Amino acid sequence: MNYYVLTLFPQMIEEGMNTSITGRAIEKELIHLTAIDIRDYSTNKHKKVDDYPYGGGAGMVMQAEPVYGAYKAVLEQVKKKPRVIYLTPQGATFHQTMAEEFAQEENLVFLCGHYEGIDERVLEEIVTDHVSIGDYVLTGGELPAMVMMDTISRLIPGVLNNDISAETESFHDNLLEYPQYSRPEIWNGKKVPEVLMSGHHKNIETWRREQSIFRTLERRPDLIEKASLTSKEKKLIQTWKESKK
Repeated sequence: MNYYVLTLFPQMIEEGMNTSITGRAIEKELIHLTAIDIRDYSTNKHKKVDDYPYGGGAGMVMQAEPVYGAYKAVLEQVKKKPRVIYLTPQGATFHQTMAEEFAQEENLVFLCGHYEGIDERVLEEIVTDHVSIGDYVLTGGELPAMVMMDTISRLIPGVLNNDISAETESFHDNLLEYPQYSRPEIWNGKKVPEVLMSGHHKNIETWRREQSIFRTLERRPDLIEKASLTSKEKKLIQTWKESKK
């Protein structure tokens, strides 16, 4: 996976991504990160990249040409036109299924906006996906870009020490992850569930699946409708709902 981030703050991207799991993945060359400074493509002697909006209004708007110049620098490095993700609160909300789709790409370009936005003409020219990480406004697209790259990177083979983790954690199959426990066996008077101590793998798997369903019902009931459930699990849900009345 090759990430290209078009940004006014390349250092922020590099320092954020070169740590923890993503940092190790970069060292192992499982993922590649290139942060491109949009200011480098300004034609202004002061490296200015913004100007007043036509029609008036508050704030400034990022100009089209510097953004387009940064994008063309990416095109010189990749073989085919890449997907370009513009981080914007106006975009579709990012979710795990979307991450799985993006993880299939060889190259991803993230465009980080600032000020009151970016000149619409360059967005029409280069952007393939408008994505938001939530219904709130941030100062720029760098944090959303890092959130997305972190999520996508976990799906790249070899990035996680245990690849099974990516298949069983929260939002897989639209269910939240089951509760986790570690040593000691008793902490503050609370004991690890007996089934996890049994060594009976099928019973453990069944318990974890049920706990995922119950946890999703309690914390994210909106996801249950999208989950792939057996008829037995649907009856289990009905029993759980009746017990809560």
